[in-house]
Amino acid sequence: MKCIFMGTPDFAAVCLEKLASSRHEVLAVFSQPDKPVGRKQQILPTVVKACALQHGIPVYQPPTLKDGSALAQINQLQPDIIIVVAYGKILPTEILHAAKYGCVNEHASLLPKYRGAAPIQWAVLNGDRLTGVCIMQMDAGLDTGDILYTVKTDIGPNETSAELFDRLAVLGADALLKTLDLIESGEAVPQKQPQGDGFYASRITKDMAPIDWSRSAAQIHNQIRGLQTWPCAQTTQNGRVLKLHTSRLTPFSGGAPGQVTEQNKHLYVTCGDGKWLEILELQPAGKKKMDAKSFLSGYPVQTDTYFGS
Repeated sequence: MKCIFMGTPDFAAVCLEKLASSRHEVLAVFSQPDKPVGRKQQILPTVVKACALQHGIPVYQPPTLKDGSALAQINQLQPDIIIVVAYGKILPTEILHAAKYGCVNEHASLLPKYRGAAPIQWAVLNGDRLTGVCIMQMDAGLDTGDILYTVKTDIGPNETSAELFDRLAVLGADALLKTLDLIESGEAVPQKQPQGDGFYASRITKDMAPIDWSRSAAQIHNQIRGLQTWPCAQTTQNGRVLKLHTSRLTPFSGGAPGQVTEQNKHLYVTCGDGKWLEILELQPAGKKKMDAKSFLSGYPVQTDTYFGS
């Protein structure tokens, strides 16, 4: 089929890469305008734009979709279908109906659960054991369209949001190609989303980073997994900020919430339920990420050492 692809970040670029290498024709790519990034605020192309240019695909980056110019470009291209993956803009009704088969969207959750901007992070933050990707026919609502295809996958007990992100990007790209085949052959059967609002996956914010050591070990473990790689779960030690990157649940217990224990070069912190959480990788402010053994060499633990102090 002749496709227009709309997307911006690396999650979408994985899908575009597979689509561009398939039998389908990508007429054009729409992506967010280039923005300054990093400390130097260097203006760089979006990941999707860079991928499109590598494949020689024309790229459009309209600052808005509301003035009619984007619709005119789409109408001129005459696509069979428009594919939307993490584009970052709300599509006007006219664009939703501009292609023969309308617009389809890849969403990284089992809808209706985790509609919204951060479904992957929230699935990990909430300690879910199952997630997946839905391909849906877009309508005027926010992630409310009929489901065309679903793929499910387990979430590992120590899997981080970054690791799950990479897996779902590949699973979603494969699911999209299968969906296109079903649509083209007339075998796609749209299914209404199950009743119920589900859990809304709002954007992740910096104020979610601080760790409250009165929470359970499982809750803090999920916080560390879910907020990797941004903004990273954070705590303090004697006023010094520490980012905690990876952790592991343990069978050990004892001590007060936030109390730090060292055993055989392993770093443990007591949580609100009395259980010890092992910290595997962490990062003091102004330093590079390091494993627990390296941290303990530079920052020895005393009997009265507490995180959150």
